Amino acid sequence: MADRPPAEPAADPVADAPFTPYSALHGRQAQMFPTLTDEELERIARFGRLQRHAAGSRLFAAGEPGPGMFVLLSGEVAITQRDGLGRVTPVATQGRGQFLAEVGQLSGRPALVDGHALSEVEALLIPPEQLRALIIAEADLGERLVRALILRRVALIESGGSGPVLIGSPGGHLLLQLQGFLARNGQPHHAVDPADDAVAAALVRQYDAGPGDVVVVCPNGAVLVNPGEAGLARCLGMVGTAEFDDDYDVAIVGAGPAGLATAVYAASEGLRVAVLDCRAHGGQAGASARIENYLGFPTGISGQALAGRAFVQAQKFGAEMLIPAEAAALDCAGPGHPGAPLAIRLTDGRLLRSRTVVIASGARYRRPEVPGLAQFEGRGVSYWASALKARGCAQAEVALVGGGNSAGQAAVFLSQHASRVFMLVRGPGLAATMSRYLIDRIAASPRIELLTRTELTGLHGDESQGLKAASWRHRDSGEATTREVRGVFLFVGAEPETRWLAGCGVALDAHGFVLTGQGGAPSPLAASVPGVFAVGDVRSGSVKRVGGAIGEGAAVVAAIHQHLAATAAAA
Repeated sequence: MADRPPAEPAADPVADAPFTPYSALHGRQAQMFPTLTDEELERIARFGRLQRHAAGSRLFAAGEPGPGMFVLLSGEVAITQRDGLGRVTPVATQGRGQFLAEVGQLSGRPALVDGHALSEVEALLIPPEQLRALIIAEADLGERLVRALILRRVALIESGGSGPVLIGSPGGHLLLQLQGFLARNGQPHHAVDPADDAVAAALVRQYDAGPGDVVVVCPNGAVLVNPGEAGLARCLGMVGTAEFDDDYDVAIVGAGPAGLATAVYAASEGLRVAVLDCRAHGGQAGASARIENYLGFPTGISGQALAGRAFVQAQKFGAEMLIPAEAAALDCAGPGHPGAPLAIRLTDGRLLRSRTVVIASGARYRRPEVPGLAQFEGRGVSYWASALKARGCAQAEVALVGGGNSAGQAAVFLSQHASRVFMLVRGPGLAATMSRYLIDRIAASPRIELLTRTELTGLHGDESQGLKAASWRHRDSGEATTREVRGVFLFVGAEPETRWLAGCGVALDAHGFVLTGQGGAPSPLAASVPGVFAVGDVRSGSVKRVGGAIGEGAAVVAAIHQHLAATAAAA
């Protein structure tokens, strides 16, 4: 990754840039931009502090940390979108009784839009911690506020006029990787093909980028060439670099369903909570195109939508989200803080101390032993079926390996885009590993061809164009087949993410999953080290279902309270 000086802004930012204002993309205008009554403004007043802004002054700017939510008492503020190429798009003009914020202001994340006073403005500034207090204390108002904040973020994502600009050739593996990372983290962005945009082409030449390179322009004007996910996250202000000065009650490693459930219940009960994940919220479940057997959603819900709601819910109660942030090691020896005897060492060198640790790091799909697999990862071989990847396989053939529920959901989803989905399963069928409703749906789809007793044997392509074809073999007859495919999707088994626990003494089973409830442990979710718990897919003996993971995340909070009370009494 190369960090470069800020790009020179476009000479004349234009209001008629080729983006649709996000206010025009959503039909629920009244919910996105509600107007509060005088009585409601009085109720809100105790949570904020009065500020005055002169006409023409800036209240907040895209790419800079948001100070919180502004509630307008008088005057008008213009909200505009601005991308890194200097193009500006009007969003809305807001006046008395309206509020300026989106969901990122729950945790003080960088603003995604600009706000300028059109006249002298008097406003209440409600900082993030007070905004969370308002939402909880004023339940009816809080419901309206949260709905508006979420809808505004969704519309920003849909509009493609905010966030970083990704400049690169469509379909490039790094471009798709960065787009997938931003999409899973709910970050607005848009991609520009330098062949179609003169400003983008000029930047590519300025930074000497090649055909396969990606130039990223962050909202603050900084330019990155071929950044990794961590570098892009830092440029967008998604993660900080400051040391952790205070101790936490609960540190949760993993933001899948189990980790998010733990965060929601622990934070709602007044515990100070930190959640870490190395990539995005949602875990493997976040990659599910549609979960149809989760209680309360008769028509189904995508894994990303379910995880996104939980992510906002945890922040509403004050959980601190450190994403992306990767745990390198767990220190159980006591790092000099008797009140917080556990510590998590991050890969960036920082140390996060906590009184308890919940291991919710889940499992990753196993990499089958196929020649050339590493060469094509991200270049045609994928471990989840995103909307971006599905669109890239439109009217083409793909191969999918795996027979579990995640594989079934992916096959059904991909069949809506691909001309044919070859589903490779090592066993004699799907009955032992997949829910009945998915089996029936696969059988009913004319675009899905189930190949039982079949294994992937080869991948074919080149460095410039990536994957072009795949080979598989019937395990009994030995018959070999090679087909041109646009993508190969792997959902093969699971390996626990427990490497970061090495050296701490946390007991694991023969397959590397965390053992819990052993030897008179105070809780069936307690690991072998006091104060350490495990929930979800990473726990030995767990049911490996979204509902089970969420249940364990809720149940572990009672055990955490019990441990904290016992250690406080012994102090």
